[in-house]
Amino acid sequence: MAELLWAHSAREVDGLRHGLADHLRGTSWRAGAFGEIFGAGPLAAHCGLLHDVGKGTCQWQRGLIEAELSGGRVGIPHKHAGTWLLDRHGLGIMSAVVFGHHGGLPDRKRLRQELFCADEDPLVAEAIQKVAEIVPEIHPSAPIALPPWLPEAADADPYALDLLVRMVYSAVVDADFLDTEEHFAAAPRPSHPVSASDLVERFEKARQVLLAESPSSPIDGLREEVYQHCLEAAGGPQGIYRIPAPTGSGKTLATGGFALHHARRHSLRRVIVAVPFMSITEQNASVYRGLLDVEGEDPVVLEHHSGIDLDDDDARKRWQRLAAENWDAPFVVTTTIRLFESLFSHKPAAMRRVHRLAGSVIVLDEVQALPDRLLIPIMSALRSLTQWFGATVVLASATQPPFELLSPLRDVRIEDVIPQPKPLYKALNRVRYRWLIDPKPTMAQIAAQAAAEPQVLVVVNTTRDAARMHELMEEHRPALHLSTRMAAAHRRDTLNKIKNLLADQQPVAVASTQLVEAGVDLDFPAGFRAIAPADSLLQAAGRVNRSGRLPYGQVTIFDPEDGNEAADMLYGAALQATRSRFGPHCPPDDLDALLAYYQARFDFHNVEAAGQEIQQARQAHDFPRVAELFRMIDEWTVPVAVRYGDTDELDRILAHLRAGHPGAGAQLRALRPYLATLPMGAASKALQEGLAAPVVGDLIEWLGDYHPQRGIELASPDPQELVF
Repeated sequence: MAELLWAHSAREVDGLRHGLADHLRGTSWRAGAFGEIFGAGPLAAHCGLLHDVGKGTCQWQRGLIEAELSGGRVGIPHKHAGTWLLDRHGLGIMSAVVFGHHGGLPDRKRLRQELFCADEDPLVAEAIQKVAEIVPEIHPSAPIALPPWLPEAADADPYALDLLVRMVYSAVVDADFLDTEEHFAAAPRPSHPVSASDLVERFEKARQVLLAESPSSPIDGLREEVYQHCLEAAGGPQGIYRIPAPTGSGKTLATGGFALHHARRHSLRRVIVAVPFMSITEQNASVYRGLLDVEGEDPVVLEHHSGIDLDDDDARKRWQRLAAENWDAPFVVTTTIRLFESLFSHKPAAMRRVHRLAGSVIVLDEVQALPDRLLIPIMSALRSLTQWFGATVVLASATQPPFELLSPLRDVRIEDVIPQPKPLYKALNRVRYRWLIDPKPTMAQIAAQAAAEPQVLVVVNTTRDAARMHELMEEHRPALHLSTRMAAAHRRDTLNKIKNLLADQQPVAVASTQLVEAGVDLDFPAGFRAIAPADSLLQAAGRVNRSGRLPYGQVTIFDPEDGNEAADMLYGAALQATRSRFGPHCPPDDLDALLAYYQARFDFHNVEAAGQEIQQARQAHDFPRVAELFRMIDEWTVPVAVRYGDTDELDRILAHLRAGHPGAGAQLRALRPYLATLPMGAASKALQEGLAAPVVGDLIEWLGDYHPQRGIELASPDPQELVF
């Protein structure tokens, strides 16, 4: 009789342990189902079947019993047996999937070293022998089937194998997490019953209601024209699409309509909308929830942008790993940072959601905000996703960069949803520009000029300048403030107040960072924008006379002599290209000039060369190096829980997280309204000075003062550190 082997310790609800055979087969079944989406079902299933074979040794089984008694961890590696088996089955680099299923994908050199050691390891042989007695299929009778597209991809795309490893790894770790969660919860987490292709009628009906309830605008006809272009294009083949929609043209509804109709046309299960800033995520998710979520039914819109990095390396924090979102929803709204840093990560908590990109419509909104230095690996990955993994990619922006000039997309057909965008841009030209560049004004002069306007928005480049501009404006009149130093609920409440004041034709003055520029539906008659790259200037102008109710709104571009210190550091060559090409002689909404600006910007930043180190690491299968190099923002930010709103609820959530109770995923979602951000350096300083306390992962709780309008204020903020 075969020996009983266990995968996980006894659960609290009934004292039952998790059988190893059940866990291996359960993980294999789930991973195989995930892999089928991109033609790798048998491969993912086999990796899942082998991932915990190393737990079959007597040493590991004794360790599990001892850990149950002590409340500690097993602490005995179990990755080598399955890794060795995969290699012996001729799957080469795919053995990294099992080796890294807890600690992260390794580099190829380390993998080879570990495989060499495993050849002579008696524990590897023991584990394989014991597990084969209860799960004989770990020794397959025939070679494992690989994706049918792999031979063609090997010749055409040098990065396809890198992405395949990432996708299979994601499928396996997600399957592992879900099977483990089912054991400890004594119930499976149900898959979402609705797919994106089921949502078209719901979306269209709700859109008609929304339009009927909205105030009419002189540009409603142009917005409908954009929407109809999107519906026509949605019937096209899968691939890469571009939507060059001017600000105020109804891009949120238009891209959502395209994505859902395209999903129905091609039977796709998921739409993933990625935007550059959390503020846009919050607003877009709110719009889509209003259109798609039905009271009393399972929510279909998942908003994921918490920014909390959970600790993958501490096995005692199992609940942290299980709480990481896996994007099992038909409509996901996230940030580009979450999307791409997950894709190029090597850690399981971040990567468990990556397989959901396959067979999805991926909408990259405000795509001009992607960092130039990472464009080559990003565009390369988007190409591979559309060619081999059944995804459709939508590039949406009012200021479309010419990505077709970059090497990954030069020979790829990009479908233009709006065939002739120039007439549309001309029809939606609703502002005139004024330039205060030479001589440079002071921040106080700008504040005085802005304060004289009945309704005005002032956008600057850093949180330091936003706080200072708010203080200067308040010397003249009451003003509001927006930045990520404010809790999400605080920003939402402030935005709602601004919208109500604008709608009621009441005086309102706002000082904001650039978080207000993209995807935020505000309509001021006048705006001021600190000098920034041309695309940012145009985005700020999109908050002025947005609905076309005035003949023209006025946008003042200014270069303050006593502010904006970090602009050159933040924007580099993009700002140089703007200064040399735009001004009183040429506004930033000149599409020909904007194309020349992007070309110069790509050249200045040497975009092609900038991404090559990452691409070389991808080809070498050095997964940790890729993750190290791929950072969407140079200065890491830290999520900060602040005491805004229902502080009793916040205390309950933080206590739950600190105690490590089950159900942390729901708690992290409930925490979002309380989250602000700080740069890592500022957060470390706050911890040292007792102004903050750790919670879990990199999440901290703010203990210092919280300004009722400006949120977290630091005594001496570094102008190069505080950006958004």
